Amino acid sequence: MSHPSTAAVVPSQLKLRPGKSSPLGAHWDRQGTNFALYSENATGVTLCLFDDAGRETQYPLTEKTAHVWHGYLPETGPGQRYGYRVDGEYAPDRGLRFNKKVVLTDPYARSLAGTEQFGEGVFAYDMKGKDDFTPVAGDQHGAPKAVVIDDSFDWQGDALPDVAFHQSVIYEAHVKGLSMTHPEVPEELRGTYAGMATEPVLNYLQELGITAIELMPVHQHVDDPFLLGRGLTNYWGYSSLGFFAPDVRYSAYANRGQAGGELGGEVREFKELVRALHAAGIEVILDVVYNHTAEGNHLGPTFSFKGIDNPTYYRLVGDNPRFYYDTTGTGNSLNVRHPQTLQLIMDSLRYWIQEMHVDGFRFDLASTLARGLHEVDQLSSFFTIIHQDPVISNVKLIAEPWDVGEGGYQVGNFPVQWAEWNGIYRDDMRKFWKGDGGLASEMGYRLTGSSDLYKDDGRAPYASINFVTAHDGFTLRDTVMYNDKHNEANGEDNNDGNNDNESWNCGVEGPTDDPEINELRQRQQRNILATLLLSQGTPMLLGGDEFGRTQDGNNNAYCQDNELSWFDWHNQDKALLEFTRKLIALRREHPALHRRKFFSGRPIRGEVSDIIWLRHDGEQMEDGDWDNNQTQSFGMFLDGNGLNDQDAQGDPLRDDHLLLLFSASYVELPFTLPGLGHCTDWELLLDTADDDAPSAVVMAGEEVSLTARSVQLYRCTRTAEDEGGADPSA
Repeated sequence: MSHPSTAAVVPSQLKLRPGKSSPLGAHWDRQGTNFALYSENATGVTLCLFDDAGRETQYPLTEKTAHVWHGYLPETGPGQRYGYRVDGEYAPDRGLRFNKKVVLTDPYARSLAGTEQFGEGVFAYDMKGKDDFTPVAGDQHGAPKAVVIDDSFDWQGDALPDVAFHQSVIYEAHVKGLSMTHPEVPEELRGTYAGMATEPVLNYLQELGITAIELMPVHQHVDDPFLLGRGLTNYWGYSSLGFFAPDVRYSAYANRGQAGGELGGEVREFKELVRALHAAGIEVILDVVYNHTAEGNHLGPTFSFKGIDNPTYYRLVGDNPRFYYDTTGTGNSLNVRHPQTLQLIMDSLRYWIQEMHVDGFRFDLASTLARGLHEVDQLSSFFTIIHQDPVISNVKLIAEPWDVGEGGYQVGNFPVQWAEWNGIYRDDMRKFWKGDGGLASEMGYRLTGSSDLYKDDGRAPYASINFVTAHDGFTLRDTVMYNDKHNEANGEDNNDGNNDNESWNCGVEGPTDDPEINELRQRQQRNILATLLLSQGTPMLLGGDEFGRTQDGNNNAYCQDNELSWFDWHNQDKALLEFTRKLIALRREHPALHRRKFFSGRPIRGEVSDIIWLRHDGEQMEDGDWDNNQTQSFGMFLDGNGLNDQDAQGDPLRDDHLLLLFSASYVELPFTLPGLGHCTDWELLLDTADDDAPSAVVMAGEEVSLTARSVQLYRCTRTAEDEGGADPSA
C-alpha cells in the first residue's frame, strides 16, 4: 500500500545546493542526496519530499544542465520518499502533457514506497470531461513515491555461475507463483524474493538440474483498473512503471503498509535472492519490458514519463501527436529513437548487471525495440549500442522476436550475440506430436538447432531458445488435455487468449477417468519433454511442467494471482518429475546432445557423417522420405566422434554414439537398429512408452518395437573396434 498523502505543504528546512546533472535519479553520498531528472520540454521542475504522514516539502530545481534538472539536499538519505512536479504546457494535440498538479514517479527510482493508488489520483486530465484536453485541477498523489536507498550490500564473494549458453537449461517461473503454496517455505516468506531463496526451493531447482531461472517481470508494475474492478490483478506484470525498482509486491522486507516494514528492503532482498541462486550454481535471467509502460494510450494515467516529457519517452503519431504509435497492443511504445530513452534502457540494464548481479535478459516484444521508422531494423541504435557496451554485451541476451506491428514477426532475424525464443520450434513440435503430417523436414531442422534460422548469420545452435510451452499459453499438461482455451475466469467471455493452440486433448476435452486416454496423455507429456531436452539448442522449461501443473485450460492467465497460476506443490506427478530430472541429467552428461556447433552433415574420416537420418527399416532417409506427408517416424544417429569441438582442456571432445528414435505414428512400428559408427551393441537409456523400462542392450541389426507416439534413446556400448574389428570412428 502507498502511504497517505495530504495537500499540506511543509516549509523547506534544508538549503538546496546546485548538485550535479549525473547520474540521473537520487543518489546518496552519506552526507546528502543528489537529485537529477531529465526533461527537455519542461519549463520547471519541483522536487517534492514526503514524510511519514504524507506531508509534502517542495524544492524547486533551478539548476538545469543539458536538459537535466538537478539539486543536492544535505542531511537527506535512505528512506526518504520523494516525487516530482513538472511544469510546462498542457497541449495534448502537440504531444505535451505537463501538469504540475500531478506528483510523478522518478523514472530512475531504484525503490518505490508501495504501489499505485488510483483513488488518490493518477490522471493529468479532467476525467469528468469527454476527452483529455482539459487538465485536472486538483492534486494527484496516486503515483508511487520513490525512495532514496543505500546501495551498499555484502555480496560475500558472489561468483557468477557463467554457464556456457550451449550447456544451459532455462526454467521460466514467477517469483510469487513458485513458492506461494510451498509447504516447507515459512508462510511469511511465501510468494516473495526471500521465499524463492529458501533452502527447500533452491534444493528443488538444483535437484531438477536447471542452470538458469528466467524470472517473469520483477520491475515495478501497475495493476490495471479494469482488472481491479473484476477482483483481479496484473499477475504476470507486463505493465512496467519503473525499470530500476524491484517490485515491492514480492518483498517480505519492504514497507507494504505493514508496521515494521523496511523502506527499500526489497532491493536488499532481491540481491540476497541472486546471491543465493548463484551459490546454488543457478543463473538469473530477467524478463524485461522495455517496449512500453503502464501509462497506456492518450486516455491512460500519468504516473511518470507522460508528465515528465511525453515526446521524449513515447513514440507519437507523426501527424497527430495526441495519439501514441503502438506496436505492443498496450496503448503505447517507448521511443527508442530518442537518445535519452535509449540511455534510460541502457542505464537500467547496466544497473541490473552491475548492482544486482543478474546474468542476462529476455526482452519482451523485442521487435518493438528494433523499429526504426516503421520496419524492424537489425541495425537499429538499440542493437548498435548494446553490441558496443562492454557490460551489457557480455551477458545472455534473449529476444522475444515479435510484436503486434506490421512485419513484427522476426524469428531468426536478430543479430549475432542474440538468442531468440524460437516460436517456430514451438509450433512445429506441437503439430508433430498431435499427429500432423508433412513435418519431417521441419523436424529435421528443429531437432538440430534450426540451422535454417541461425546458421547463415554466424550464430550457433544455442541461439535457438527451444520451448514448447511458456507463461503465455497452455501448460504442458493442458496442451495434452485441451483442444480449446477455457479463459472464462478472466472475465472477458473467453474472448481473450490465442485461439490457435496446436494442442490435442487425446480424445476428451479436460480431465477424464478413461485410463487409456490418461496413459496417452502421460506419454505425450514425456514425448514433448524428451524432444525438448534432447534437441540441439537451448531448452527452456516452463516452471511446473516437470510435475504436471495445470491451469484448467486457461491459456492467458495473466490476471490470475491465485491457485490457478501458482505452483501446486501438493499435487505433483512424481513420476513425471523424476522423468524430467533424468532427461536433464542425460542432456548434461552427453555433449552430443548440446553441441556448440551445427552439424556439418559431412562424413567423419571418410565414412560416417556426424548426423545420419534413418527410416524405421534402418536404412538412411532419402528425399522421398523427407517429402512424404506420411513420414511420422524416423531415427537420428549422432556420431560421438563428430562433435568437431574441444573440451575445457583443449582436447578433442568425444561422446558415445547416440541414436534417437521418434514416432508420432498412431501404430506401433518395428525399428531396425543400425550398425553405424561400427556399433554392435545399443543400450536403451530412455523410452517414453515405459518410464520404468530396464536398461537393455540390443544388437545392431535387430528390431526393436517403437510404441505408437513415443521416443527412445540409445547409446552405443560396444563397437567393432572393441572386438578387434574396424576403427569405429572411421
